[in-house]
Amino acid sequence: MLTALTNATVFTGTEEITGKAVLVENNRIKALIDSGSIPLGAETIDCNNNFIAPGFIDLQIAGGGGYLFSDSPSAEALSAITDSLVKSGTTGFLIVIPTNSFDVYRQVIKIIRANPHPAVLGLHLEGPYINPARRGAHNSDYIKNPDKAEISDLLEEAGGVIKMITLAPEVCDQEFVGLLKDRGIVVAAGHSNATFREAVEGFKWGIQSTTHLFNAMSPFHHRDPGLPGATFETENVYASIIADGIHVDYNALSVAKKIMNERLYLVSDAVEENLDGTYSHVRQKDRFTLPDGTLSGSQLSMLKAVKNCVENVDIPLNEAIRMASTYPARLIKASDKGEIASGKKADIIVFNKDFEVVRVMVEGTFGT
Repeated sequence: MLTALTNATVFTGTEEITGKAVLVENNRIKALIDSGSIPLGAETIDCNNNFIAPGFIDLQIAGGGGYLFSDSPSAEALSAITDSLVKSGTTGFLIVIPTNSFDVYRQVIKIIRANPHPAVLGLHLEGPYINPARRGAHNSDYIKNPDKAEISDLLEEAGGVIKMITLAPEVCDQEFVGLLKDRGIVVAAGHSNATFREAVEGFKWGIQSTTHLFNAMSPFHHRDPGLPGATFETENVYASIIADGIHVDYNALSVAKKIMNERLYLVSDAVEENLDGTYSHVRQKDRFTLPDGTLSGSQLSMLKAVKNCVENVDIPLNEAIRMASTYPARLIKASDKGEIASGKKADIIVFNKDFEVVRVMVEGTFGT
């Protein structure tokens, strides 16, 4: 089946195009064509002068749709979270599990394996191999020292479901990081008190990204630039950032963007209200906190993060879109996602000038 999306400004991930139609065949983008060259028989969707962009990819989302996944691991919860995210414009995500028990890890692995969905790209384990000094909202009862046999067994059981692991480089060693890399895991530094030198060493071992830059890590200081400084200085390392103006001041985001350019990508780090269990998140006006007031998660969608980058940091819209789609796709080597181009998966968001979702397509099928 052919579908043509017309009458829109198209942000492809490389350029901004007008006067073209996006032609979708089955679950792939077939081509960008002149609007007057749409094949006979194709279903034509008029996008009413709105914007077309690659579907957003969130590499750190803990919950949505009324569920915090780590505390309600079930097929029902996964479905509700997925539906909520797709409606918001996120067409691919790693569901993040904060520092937790291995029983919970095994539960969520089984649920994801048994309930495949094209938007569910896998798991991001944030912990348990982190520094207690920078645990933030993580439960200290489950923080562990690295154990190669333990993680090897879990990865074997996961069968490829685990795509990303956040750890503190100063509590790990080269062999441990190498084991994860050899299994195809994207290794990220986070919840870390690493010095600049410790962080640089970790990046040499193969750590590829930094999790929620500036949050839950050693600060940038003029006598020791810490993990942020090492991230800035290491040219092949990415970093995620939470663009809500609460987790990170917009001026700090602006500085990081100017230094890191295409290495900086957006995550929501969104949670869901949950008043019982291992992780309790209380909904405030513009954020989530632990019961004691500790900042514990955002209320962001990826589209809202894009809007914030444009309106509060003066990042051009096409670049903010890349931060939410193209760059995270590159990091996780999702070569068929993150761009509007021939042969790519037909993961597409249509939104208007007020940053409201109009339509979302996941692998050629409209989700809203």
